Amino acid sequence: MGVFGPPSSREEPTERVTWVRADDRGGAEYGLSRTGALIRLMLEDGDRNRTNGGSRMRLPKKAHTSRPWRIHEIAPDFELEDVWALPTPGGSDDFPRLVRQIAASDPSRSFPGAARALWDLRDKLGELLGWDSSDADIGSGVPSLRDRLPADLRDGPSGPEFDALPATSFYLTDDEFAAEGANRTTHGIMHLGWVPDGTGGYRGQMAVLVKPNGLFGKAYMAAIKPFRYLIVYPALMRMIGREWRASTRAPTPAST
Repeated sequence: MGVFGPPSSREEPTERVTWVRADDRGGAEYGLSRTGALIRLMLEDGDRNRTNGGSRMRLPKKAHTSRPWRIHEIAPDFELEDVWALPTPGGSDDFPRLVRQIAASDPSRSFPGAARALWDLRDKLGELLGWDSSDADIGSGVPSLRDRLPADLRDGPSGPEFDALPATSFYLTDDEFAAEGANRTTHGIMHLGWVPDGTGGYRGQMAVLVKPNGLFGKAYMAAIKPFRYLIVYPALMRMIGREWRASTRAPTPAST
């Protein structure tokens, strides 16, 4: 959704679909049009997000602006859109694992229900209306923020390549990572940091910064805001937490 929406390879659903949803009664089946099914999924997922702590991970903007992140000097002309506490408890040296996990994630496959439908819808609209054409990408239509880096960051690692998201890493430090993506609506930054959690451990923190392309970009960001907060971000937080727990439980190969 937004500048980081991945291409979709799934086929378009038929005009009438049957959705099967588990509920307290053991499941319910109903046939709906695509629009009706999407609306019902959005309502159900929004309900679940309100009772599942979907908004409790959102932080005030000062949680980002008060820290001495390098991104402040690199992108002062970008607007801070959101700050989120990530469900990724760990130790002081676990930040590289978080960065690798985010780069390997594929929300188009991992999102449930309405969030996946919205992800696919945004992809289809982008393709139809030309929002995501290659001449608006980083390096072709938009200069990369890597060109703005001071010498110490430019000489350091840029970070991993993304498996699915159309994002480009542009710097990585011991506790900070940034990636960018662009299309005809916005130029966006995903910033990750590794911060103390107040209990002796650490956790990830994600900030989203944007630079809308004119009035159209501002209108686009305003139009998608309710969907991001109600559906997309809560699903993203659950996905990140689920993948983090899975990687934490994964056995470490025995050394020989």
